[in-house]
Amino acid sequence: MEYIPAKTIVTKTKAPSQWFGIDYNMNIYKGCCHGCIYCDSRSDCYQIDDFDRVRAKENALQIIRDDLRRKTKSGVVGTGAMSDPYNPFEKELLLTRHAMELCDAFEFGMAIATKSTLLERDIDILQSIAEHSPVLLKITVTTADDGLAEKIEPYVARPGARFGMIKKLSESGLYTGILLMPVLPFLEDSEENVGEIIRRAEAAGARFIYPAFGMTLRGNQRDWYFYKLEELFPRQGLAEKYRKRYGNYYECRSPKAKKLWDYFTGECQKRGIVYRMEDIISQYKRAYRVEQLSLF
Repeated sequence: MEYIPAKTIVTKTKAPSQWFGIDYNMNIYKGCCHGCIYCDSRSDCYQIDDFDRVRAKENALQIIRDDLRRKTKSGVVGTGAMSDPYNPFEKELLLTRHAMELCDAFEFGMAIATKSTLLERDIDILQSIAEHSPVLLKITVTTADDGLAEKIEPYVARPGARFGMIKKLSESGLYTGILLMPVLPFLEDSEENVGEIIRRAEAAGARFIYPAFGMTLRGNQRDWYFYKLEELFPRQGLAEKYRKRYGNYYECRSPKAKKLWDYFTGECQKRGIVYRMEDIISQYKRAYRVEQLSLF
């Protein structure tokens, strides 16, 4: 493991935060080895050289402790926005686990985004945090097909294992749901795929699904994505379909986005699964707001 210098790790989000109500961001690792062919964090704008190589921030736990100690107001600390906090090295390094122990000690909440089933290891700490602060667990699932996932997300747990983890997290009393993003045009943007994810989410006890029917493509990320499409799906001409439809656009919405949205919302409403950002934030923070109000 290579360690890189850092001055601060827990940073304030731009207020007011509309992204899941997160107050602070925390990225302990830089780079990711899940190998997802569509990852936006590979883009030039993030300036992460050799993105597939994971590095950890030097003295991370001491810096996180000092960052949390200096905060004048507690809140929800989000992790997983740039690099998955549960890469394979975390199993031995325990940096994410110990960082959450610090958040627990200083009474901060947690919002985690991951594809890794290693998150199950830390249910005990998450339950401890949930006794005093909001906890939000976001598990990324873009396809219900394990075979397709093996191609586009080669070095991470298959969707079937992720649904199993969602069930365990939900049964542990933790507010858990799915990030249905990105939904790759021409590969995943079908009612069959979206519907199967919704059905399996309901069976696993997921409280929410937050979707994006399309993807982003920018410098470096675009070239890499097209290269992998040509390698993995040589007979389908997918890269050329993207070039013709999107050119150099940043936002690549699925041609079926509106139809999928209508189908998705109808299916979620039938099952009582929330999908709007404001409803997700309200649900996972509600009990703590009531508790705070009761103090006054």
